[in-house]
Amino acid sequence: MPTDTPLPLPLTANCSILFPDLPLAERPAAAAAAGFDAVEFWWPFDTSVPGDAEIDRFVTAVSDAGVVLSGLNFTAGDMTAGERGILSDPARRGEFTDNVDVAVGIGARLGTRGFNALYGNRIDGLDPAAQDEVAAQNLALAGRAAARIGAVALLEPVSGIDRYPLRTAADAVAALDRTGSGEVRLLLDIYHLAVNGDDPAAAIDRYADRIGHVQIADAPGRGEPGTGKLPIAALIERVHAAGYRGRISLEYRPVTADPFGWLSA
Repeated sequence: MPTDTPLPLPLTANCSILFPDLPLAERPAAAAAAGFDAVEFWWPFDTSVPGDAEIDRFVTAVSDAGVVLSGLNFTAGDMTAGERGILSDPARRGEFTDNVDVAVGIGARLGTRGFNALYGNRIDGLDPAAQDEVAAQNLALAGRAAARIGAVALLEPVSGIDRYPLRTAADAVAALDRTGSGEVRLLLDIYHLAVNGDDPAAAIDRYADRIGHVQIADAPGRGEPGTGKLPIAALIERVHAAGYRGRISLEYRPVTADPFGWLSA
């Protein structure tokens, strides 16, 4: 059980990828039943600005489960169609601004401390520098909004989408630096870094003071630790030794009969 874990840092369950056989609204309760006191979600709505009733149903599902919503993604666009965020799309600045207000409003109700902004894919016919400038402005805006409730905005490298420009920790940190803001931080996703050929251990060592959140999955396969080749426990201990004291997100696809059994192994 997660409460028996020997790992040095508290955990959170990513309910957008864990408990895949359950409707989304039932997953916070399933996480609580599995021993977690915190959950996180990718953007859980079909639109960037859902109606009040839809928001209330989501908030109720989390609060009734008795867990904290430790992390929430901003809108990512149509992920099934390959989109990975709208942060860097000049045509969608208004949509992103409106989504930030909604997301931070949800976070204020549920104790959220991190909001992940996916960067967005490169757009044909548009100067990448123009996209980077818009992304910097939007990310700074998100950081200011998150800071109002004692939270931070996050940015992560992502694998599997060739048009997504942030592949390494260095890519993400360069984007953070363009904001000129201290209210935005690196989301260190061990799986994405490893799949992209970056060295998670070296990223921890180099960017320890920039890390705002950590997510784990094994590689290859994106399953639970022990199903691939990554030294997950050693990397968690490394980030702890480097000074990180936040939660570790279990953001993996369950591939064994006991997806949390590795915690007591």
